[in-house]
Amino acid sequence: MHPGERTAQAVFENFIDGRWSASSSGALFENRNPANHDDLIGVFQESTADDAVQAIAAAERAYTDWRLVPAPRRAEMLFRAAQLVADRKEQFARDMTREMGKVLEETRGDVQEAIDMTFFMAGEGRRMYGQTVPSELRDKFAMSVRQPLGVCGVITPWNFPMAIPSWKIVPALVCGNTVVFKPSSLTPLSAVNFVKVLAEAGVPPGVVNMVTGGPEVGTVLSRHDAVKVVSFTGSTAVGRLVNQNAAPAFKKVHLEMGGKNIVIVMDDAQLELAVDGCVWGGFGTTGQRCTAASRIVVHEKVHDEFLAEFSRRVKALRVGDGGIDGVQMGPSISESQLQTVMRYVEIGRKENARLVLGGHRLEEGAYARGWFHEPTIFADVQPSMRIAREEIFGPVVSVMRCRSLAEAIDIGNDVEYGLSASIYTRDINNAFAAMRDMYTGIFYVNAPTIGAEVHLPFGGTKATGNGHREAGIAALDVFSEWKSIYVDFSGRLQRAQIDTE
Repeated sequence: MHPGERTAQAVFENFIDGRWSASSSGALFENRNPANHDDLIGVFQESTADDAVQAIAAAERAYTDWRLVPAPRRAEMLFRAAQLVADRKEQFARDMTREMGKVLEETRGDVQEAIDMTFFMAGEGRRMYGQTVPSELRDKFAMSVRQPLGVCGVITPWNFPMAIPSWKIVPALVCGNTVVFKPSSLTPLSAVNFVKVLAEAGVPPGVVNMVTGGPEVGTVLSRHDAVKVVSFTGSTAVGRLVNQNAAPAFKKVHLEMGGKNIVIVMDDAQLELAVDGCVWGGFGTTGQRCTAASRIVVHEKVHDEFLAEFSRRVKALRVGDGGIDGVQMGPSISESQLQTVMRYVEIGRKENARLVLGGHRLEEGAYARGWFHEPTIFADVQPSMRIAREEIFGPVVSVMRCRSLAEAIDIGNDVEYGLSASIYTRDINNAFAAMRDMYTGIFYVNAPTIGAEVHLPFGGTKATGNGHREAGIAALDVFSEWKSIYVDFSGRLQRAQIDTE
């Protein structure tokens, strides 16, 4: 037992068919605080393929009745769930900071995003609009409606452990699907909190099931014949495996994966505002966001002034336990992720980028029992360098120079990802040109690359995603299919495109 470890271990179970139950494996894994790994939050089920199959079977049984529950009635349960999360926001945020590390202000925002999404999607229970159109033939009615798909496999990451599950589970439910949910093993407590709320709000047994564990569970969710749609958020490498697993059965697959997002700072930018945005975009959530601003390209006329102020602001960031007042940046999620950050810092040095700030693990004093890294800035970065092209998922930002907007846009587009981009400028023509020419799923003007709102589509291009979108009404397209319906009340055979005279 580690020093200072709690002697009473909280044991959390899977949720299958409306009941909390242990894994058939009998194996457990620990959930520890990344700011203080002596702090054992609890132990969770290291589930097997058999557990996942059991959960899928429960979801398949529940689908028979759930799809027939009128969408407004399904929505009423989700409205109740949203209010329950709102009532418990502070506790859920504190649980999340403890298991994930980001500062309380951010975890409150994460929980608020789940509240917002659940309220928004519950509203779609009365607005799941189709189309009615005139037929080309007399005495014939034509319309389209949405229909659910069946069992949905939902696989979520650790960086937004309540927001992202809500983005997937809630639209799946309002459309009439049932769910088997595999949360990240690094943040299972927030998943438990969300599932408990859904059950308390009246979602029937088997409609939402949760199975914790490793890749074996995710593999079953992506391969099993009864699972009709898989929604995954995580790394591009794992997303590719999910897609390959699902391909033989022609499942619908929704993927949200990596990013290497850019902020363009033009010579007419309001520099103080640009610095504000780059500090928040680069180091919010310790850089552990798919939308993090890990690249900044600055016009050469203002480059030195921007870099000096940006460095000054980042150097002043207070790093520590996200649950402590005044801390502005928390730890990396794990030793493995911290090692990835350190490896990329070394890559940047070897590429002869100029290390302006940071570059080291923090491990003395209050940092000794956590996974902390200094906020780090590289300058004189070339667009061809690995630190400017590969996702690091940590507090490392690369600053580059440009001579024109066209050059900045070329730099921005010349990576394999295409999630989010931003421009700081007071020239409306430049703003609209960049808005048009950056090939990303999200674009910001005079704002950082992070900060999605739940009523607009969220997702990316290229290696970031596979064309689907979360949030907004676009999410309904992931979790439903269109059915076109024709009703002929002429009493005789009418042949479309033939009997049109």
